This record gives sequence, structure tokens and C-alpha cells, in this order.
Amino acid sequence: MCPQRDEANQMQLIVVGLSHKTAPIEVREKLTFPSARQAESLAGLCGNEHIAEAVILSTCNRTEIYAVCTSAEDGVDAVVGFTAGSCEVDRGKLQTYLYTYQGAEVVEHLFRVVASLDSMVVGEAQILHQVKEAYSHSFENKACGQAFNKLFRQSFEVGKRVRTETEIGENAVSVSYAAVELARKVFDSLQGRSVLVLGAGKMSELTARHLVSQGVKSVLVANRTYERAEELAARFDGEAIHYDELFTRMRDADIVISSTAAQQHVITRDAVAATLKGRGGRPLFLIDIAVPRDIDPAVNDLSNVFLYDIDDLNGVVESNLEERMREAHLAEAIIDEEVSSFLDWLDSMEVVPTVAAIRAKAEVIRGAEMEKAFKRLGNMSEADRKTIDALTCAIVNKLLHGPTARLKASAGTKEGIGYVESARYLYGLDDVDPRTHKAALRNFINLKAREVIKDAKRKEMGDSIGC
Repeated sequence: MCPQRDEANQMQLIVVGLSHKTAPIEVREKLTFPSARQAESLAGLCGNEHIAEAVILSTCNRTEIYAVCTSAEDGVDAVVGFTAGSCEVDRGKLQTYLYTYQGAEVVEHLFRVVASLDSMVVGEAQILHQVKEAYSHSFENKACGQAFNKLFRQSFEVGKRVRTETEIGENAVSVSYAAVELARKVFDSLQGRSVLVLGAGKMSELTARHLVSQGVKSVLVANRTYERAEELAARFDGEAIHYDELFTRMRDADIVISSTAAQQHVITRDAVAATLKGRGGRPLFLIDIAVPRDIDPAVNDLSNVFLYDIDDLNGVVESNLEERMREAHLAEAIIDEEVSSFLDWLDSMEVVPTVAAIRAKAEVIRGAEMEKAFKRLGNMSEADRKTIDALTCAIVNKLLHGPTARLKASAGTKEGIGYVESARYLYGLDDVDPRTHKAALRNFINLKAREVIKDAKRKEMGDSIGC
């Protein structure tokens, strides 16, 4: 469990999302934000008065919107409203599938996602690339600032640490591998089989690699852009086919694996029914690993046709999960450490601790310079010492009053974290030894406590003198 932190006077981290754990594919396929929509969607999110930064993670198994908000409640409301409107879904129905996290929970959730602990197949490597891509969209569209630059870049290090320091990725499986495993279980062996891969993207390439490793006889690759089909087919000594030959050549295939970016069905019931006439009664096995789905579910009603979509893959690699879950415990320990590290940084971005640190540093400097001056001036009366102490105290207070007052006023605004980080840089608060910084802060707090006690005693005595 993440430690509880005081979230007053700081921007709030939230995430609103759904995944394969909370929503069926019929819902998930409606809530997608492909690359072509990212710029517009990020602009729409950050145009809301409550949202300062945003990152949209959209994969076949999850859609999540991370945001830095002026208020967690207002931020969640804004993100849910944006998602419902952008994807044209009923807000009430949508909310039944959504989960939300705030504050430290957001950090822990993101780190678990990047470490593939929240994936359908624990230990799969593709999610790290997908989160990097989501962050890149945000960065390129100026939708992330200090908070998410720090958070997401640290999450990438978390992903690397987990894969380096544990064996969670051994005997690697992914959604594409699960698809191949399902085909192998149905046919017992893929030796001598012919496979048609529809789509020439990363998922298709991974699937083809696994198929070749299982000894398939031939790989056919179809894609709307023929040149890309040729490139992929060449890597596996396969054959590229023109897109308009898809259903003609499907007659030669035992297995069809489809993974395109189409927004509607590209393989329909009628087209498959026509294909079956030239197959001589041989069964056709189709695996749809696209979201939104490529293949019309009605295809499954045809005789000798077996269709599986991405939600059917969940139990395919159960044999590997037991060992991976043991490694997941080691990964959780790494995540706990990294979460604490990020929250320490986030705490330092709060206004009140930063103002206190600035004043503490100023007090250390003032005290050291006074001691030097007292030594140079020789014997001085106690009254003179108090006069100099009061003078330097007044100068420091007046110099710091304006900047610290403006810092406090920025708390809870979109620009708040930026101002705090700038102040910490300009005053060099993060350049010193942390032990020295903590000692200075402790001394400052003790000093202020002593001043409060002195003031209380002076008031009792009717003495109004004070610094």
C-alpha cells in the first residue's frame, strides 16, 4: 500500500480508465484514441480549466487518461465528461466500467502498468513501448509539464528495473504469443499449416515471428499498403498478397490472424461464407487480436469456422503465470521503492515545504554571516547584538516576503508546480546535501518555535519588542 500524503496546496494527480479487467471488448472498442486523434484529444483535455497536464494511454486492453488537476473531484468529472463526449457513449453506462485513482494511487498504478503487472499476460514487454508512445504524444503536443515529465520518465526506469532485476519476462508471452498458443492447442501442431496474417503492424510482426518459430509451412501477409506487406513477408520468407486478394487467398489458409487499425469490421460473415465454398470442408480458425475488432462476431455462426477475439486469450498462457507471479512479488518491492522516491519529489514540489526550505536556507546564511560580523566587530554589547540580529532578520523577511507570498498564491493553480520547481532551482534547494537541507529546515522550525515561545512570554510581560 502507498503511504498517505498530505495533498493540500498542491496539484492533484488522477487517472480515469477502463481495462480488460473492468470492461468487455464491446465497450473497450468504443473508447480508443488512435495516434491520429491524440493531438486533438489532448488539446481538448488541457483546454479544460481544471486540467493542467494530460497523457492518454490507449491500447487493445486498456484506455486510461492521466491528468494533473487543480482539484481531484473536478478533474475526474472533466475527464469522464470528455471521454463520454469524445467517444459518443452514454456517460451513465460508461461510469459503470471506469476506475479512478488519485494521488499516490496514480503513481503506483502507472508503475504497475509499465512493469506489466496489470497486463492480461503478466510480464509482456509491449506495454512499456505503448506507454512511451503515449507520453511522446503528450510531450510533442505540449500537454505534459514538470509533473508528468518526471512521473513518466521515472516509470520507464521502473519498467527497465523490473525486467532487469527479476525474471518476470522469461519465457516471454504476449497477446500475439497467446494467439499462436491458442492456434497450436486447436491444431495440436502448426507443422505444415498455412497462416494468413492480416495487418503489417507490430502485433502482426510479433505474431508472424512466433508462428515461424512453431514451424508453419507458409505465411501469407495482407495489408492495405502492399509495400508494407512485402516488407513483413520478406522477414519471414513469406508471401505478400494484395488486399483485394484477401478472401481468394483465405481459401489456402488454415489460420487467419487479424490485427489492423480499422475502425469497422474488415472480415464479414458473407465474405467468409463465400470463402468456405472453395475449401473442401476444411476448418478455418480465425483469431481477432484487434481493438476495435476486425472480424464480425457473426462469422462464428458459420459451420467449420472457429473465431476467437482478444478476450478469449485470457486463459491461454495459464501454465506460465504461476512462475511469473512469483517474480511479480519481487517487482512489487521495486515499485514500492520507486513510488516512495517519486512521492518524495512530489512533496518537495509543494508550496509550504518549499517556502519553509527557502526561509530555512536564508536563516542559515543569515546566522553564519552574523557570526562572522560579530567576530570582526569584537566586543559588543548584548543590545548591539540584538539590534544587528533584528536588522538582518528584517532584511531577510522583506526580501523573501514577495516571492514566498506569490508562491503561496500559486498553490492549486495550473502553473503552481512550475513556479515551485523554478523557485527550488533558483534558490538551489536541490543542489545541497539532503542531510544539510534537512538540518537547515529542522533548525529553522526550531527557531520559529523559540520565537513563538519568546513572543508569548513577552506578551505576558507586556513587552512588545520582537524581530
